[in-house]
Amino acid sequence: MMGRLSGLATRRRRVVLVAALLLALIGGTASMSLFGKLSAGGFADPGAESGQAADLVEETFGQSPPNLALLVTAADGVDDPAAAAAGAGLAEQLAGEPQVRDVVSYWTAGQAPQLRDDDGERALVLATITGDDNEVNERVGELADTYAGPLADGVDVQVGGYAAFSHELTEQSEKDVITGELIIFPVTLVALVLVFGGVLAALLPLTVAAVTSLLGMGALWALAEVTELSVFAANVVTLAGLGLAIDYSLLMVNRYREELAAGREVPDAIRATMTSAGRTVVFASLTVCISLATLTLFPLPAIRSIGYAGVVTALLAAAASLLVLPALFAVLGRRVGATRFRRRRREGSAEEGFWHRLAVVVMRRPLPIATVVTAVLLLLGTPFLGMKLGYLDERVMPESSQARQVASTIRAEFGSGEQDALQVVAPTGGGAGADVVGDYAASLSALDYVARVDTVTGSYADGAQVVPAGPQHQSFAAADSVYLSVVPDPGTTDRTQELVGDVRELDAPFETLVGGTAAMAEDADAALLDRLPLALGAVGLAMVVLLFLLTGSVVLPFLALVLSTLSLTATFGAMVWIFQDGNLADLFGFTVTGFTISTVPVMLFALAFGLAMDYQVFMLSRIREEYERGASPTAAVALGLERVGRIVTAAAVLISLVFLAFLVSDITLMKAFGVGLPLAVLIDATLIRGALLLAAMRLGGRATWWAPGPLRRLHARFGLRESSAEPERELVSR
Repeated sequence: MMGRLSGLATRRRRVVLVAALLLALIGGTASMSLFGKLSAGGFADPGAESGQAADLVEETFGQSPPNLALLVTAADGVDDPAAAAAGAGLAEQLAGEPQVRDVVSYWTAGQAPQLRDDDGERALVLATITGDDNEVNERVGELADTYAGPLADGVDVQVGGYAAFSHELTEQSEKDVITGELIIFPVTLVALVLVFGGVLAALLPLTVAAVTSLLGMGALWALAEVTELSVFAANVVTLAGLGLAIDYSLLMVNRYREELAAGREVPDAIRATMTSAGRTVVFASLTVCISLATLTLFPLPAIRSIGYAGVVTALLAAAASLLVLPALFAVLGRRVGATRFRRRRREGSAEEGFWHRLAVVVMRRPLPIATVVTAVLLLLGTPFLGMKLGYLDERVMPESSQARQVASTIRAEFGSGEQDALQVVAPTGGGAGADVVGDYAASLSALDYVARVDTVTGSYADGAQVVPAGPQHQSFAAADSVYLSVVPDPGTTDRTQELVGDVRELDAPFETLVGGTAAMAEDADAALLDRLPLALGAVGLAMVVLLFLLTGSVVLPFLALVLSTLSLTATFGAMVWIFQDGNLADLFGFTVTGFTISTVPVMLFALAFGLAMDYQVFMLSRIREEYERGASPTAAVALGLERVGRIVTAAAVLISLVFLAFLVSDITLMKAFGVGLPLAVLIDATLIRGALLLAAMRLGGRATWWAPGPLRRLHARFGLRESSAEPERELVSR
């Protein structure tokens, strides 16, 4: 197949290049309206108990938690007549806006104390913007433009709430994509020139990367028409597309240059490159696809969308490398060949290179080196044992974010936990009788960390009714259904998820569903943990099968899995030490929360594991080639590492530079990827691939290539052979 593909790209090179250019332009044009289709949400499980509770409250009671908060600050106090008149007018004007309902304010709700801060300088106007995520995102931007700023003399308005937070998150993500591209393309070009020793060869990977990124953005635009996609999917397409395209292009360009240097004509060199490095690219992209595809097993839309984006990106990067690059090779011919400087470097024997010498050193003392490196990796991973999971909140945004400022002010200065209230919905509770509902509400109010419970029968605190039923309580019942609002004590935000468990464990006289922000966070964590074994099992099994087809060994696939897991353990330990414990917070510029956002380890694992296995494919494929040419297990490792070590290390450094572009983001979640992904890649490129893999293969000897007879025959028929046409058998020391 690779031979036919190389023939197509060579004979129809102009058609291939023109088609790629047109498709990239279409993708780039579509991407201009992409961010209007993306969502900043998706971190909750819509099918969980909390999601069902939210749907029931919306459908049965016509209510939903307010997603818009206007924070009004008055220099003379919110009870000043001028400020009160301005605040009441603001609420009235907001109530008349399209797509806005359930407007309540301090001045129109009888000066409700929970809507005013303790000092009397600030008050709230709360409302709900209706519509789907995209409609809400667009509408809140318009409302922010209208209402943010001075309201009257000495009275200012800030716009916050979840809708504003989502809108700012979307805008910031779009800026990050543009900024990242502007920074990384010139930096990568300089690095590629140093790797290849020439501008022309350096431009080839960037050309493939540009095509991949533009096509990926266009693919996201199409996917957004049929499924919910997170704004972070665009960051993945842009930076992962750039990184993977460069990885695959480096391998292809390096092999093409080798074939030219061996004296092949251009068409033969292209065919040899495709049948060797091209097949490796196919397998490498499949490892990334499988790793990221496991994210689609999780019910959280944001995580699933990262999986979709990653799979599409890996496939497009491989397709562009296997179609666009050969066509460019055919057009440019020998001008892609090595420069005089590079030729001089390669004139020496393979046994004289740095990577060969490194392999020899490691394999002379495999046990001590393996012991030391393993100890270092385990030491780096120890902070991982103290990981505490938490939910995405406004603190992922920079301090300049208005939505973050509003949320922080409400949390710190308003003496109520209204915004963190739990919703306990009883679909048949209305038929149980007022006494039963009241007793249950009293029991809920007696729980630790509960300030008040509101329901159709009144308000309750400390196990007793404190306010009898009134008009303000009628909205808590509809038909046979009833719901209860469990308001936590102010200042106990970190205990709210614990409260979710207490509420669910309390015996109820009727069926209940518990919702609210804290319940959504609890259910999201549970969904991640429930699906994690399935995802890990699926990716492990798939990787074993793929690596067996690559190597013909049943030992090497498991060895690769163990080493990659060890590498990721060290990476996760460093992530906890930095982002959860707050070390280096000033350097990277983020707010310490004391927990790790629960979705980060899952997404980071899929991306980093896929990349680690990607490089394992690069390495093991070339080592396998040398082994099949007749080298001993020790010599095959040394020669294979010498052949591909420099270019794979260059790929690791380049993709690390690409992922460092995540650090320009002002979103903490993206900064975590900007630290974690380069760290995982570099640990794999140095401690794992440069030491531990070599030591393990030396200790295993020929046993590392072992497979039972039936599997050997299976591999002989279906396995990948990383070798060019008519390879010359080399004499190697044994």
